Amino acid sequence: MSDTKPTKLPVKILLAAIFITIISVLAVATYKNNFPTLIPEEAKKLVNPIPYSDATIENVRPLYLEKCANCHGEAGKGNGPDAMMYDPSPADFTDPKHMSTFTDGELFYKITEGKKPMPSFKKRFSEEQRWQLVLFVRSFAKK
Repeated sequence: MSDTKPTKLPVKILLAAIFITIISVLAVATYKNNFPTLIPEEAKKLVNPIPYSDATIENVRPLYLEKCANCHGEAGKGNGPDAMMYDPSPADFTDPKHMSTFTDGELFYKITEGKKPMPSFKKRFSEEQRWQLVLFVRSFAKK
């Protein structure tokens, strides 16, 4: 009869496996968070049904200040009081070159669907409010 004990995995190997697993999970989470939002082509083609007017901008300003400015900032620079808590950082709406890369449909989609850390506003705002916010967000780049 042989007197063999089951071999235990060395502690170093077990700790290395745990470490590699944790690093892998963090890498995947970071990759998913920083990966650009895939916006459906039909959403990109949507046209804002609300024409720009000063009255529309003033009408939606309180909504932006209440629900968006904590992250995006009162002036739309992405520097609100809560901005530093998030990765990726909130968007800066003041750069005309950057803002011109998005259609109104893309902005509407992002407001509607959100992407962590930004929440979805599909159920919080009416469709009309979301389109008004697209106009409001664009107004920062026009200043």
